Amino acid sequence: MKGPLGSKTMIERRPFDRLGGADHGWLKARHHFSFANYHDAAKMGWGPIRVWNDDEIAANSGFPPHAHADMEIVTYVRQGAITHKDSLGNEGRTEAGDVQVMSAGSGIRHAEYNLEPGTTTLFQIWIEPSTTGGAPNWGARPFPRGDRAGKFVTLASGRPGDGDALPIRTDARVAGATLKAGETTEYVLGKGRHAYLVPAVGVIEVNGVRLETRDGAAVKDEAVLRVTALEDAEVVLVDAA
Repeated sequence: MKGPLGSKTMIERRPFDRLGGADHGWLKARHHFSFANYHDAAKMGWGPIRVWNDDEIAANSGFPPHAHADMEIVTYVRQGAITHKDSLGNEGRTEAGDVQVMSAGSGIRHAEYNLEPGTTTLFQIWIEPSTTGGAPNWGARPFPRGDRAGKFVTLASGRPGDGDALPIRTDARVAGATLKAGETTEYVLGKGRHAYLVPAVGVIEVNGVRLETRDGAAVKDEAVLRVTALEDAEVVLVDAA
């Protein structure tokens, strides 16, 4: 893909309607990367970003208890709410716009249920940890959309200086922004970094590349991401080494 003055941009658009997926009735899922029965050898991950699932979970259903180890699992709720229970005794309800993080560490069992009267939609993002093992952990916190109006706000991070964010055990950052139509914001990425960006709502341009709602953009080695909302938009970004 060519950018200004014919320079090569490192941004690959991945249209929502071409993503892998599955329909289990209670769960309708789209997979930005290979996952479960969907396999694409060219899309096994992006840097340490291993999974980005776009899930729609029917009311009064969800994922029964199952195990994970050695993975940082970030859940960004877009609509509705998700209720979490795990083998450490943690319980919590995460609402739309908010984020929960589970560091699976040496091993944890958890369940995620939609106990709401309507459909819950969310992004489930898995990032490989910098080191394996360690005690598992879970946390959640609200991130009001108004606090990220017109700019990216860090939601979860393992990078120095991001102490206000939910902690993850990897050299990565999960950020969100809400933009009004016509607004532009920038995110400093830098050489050697991978980013994956999805507009949960709205249509945007990233360094001139147009993304429709729920499209993905795989980005590498871009110094700065200039994000312009072509209509009101809500954007989620992962920046990883």
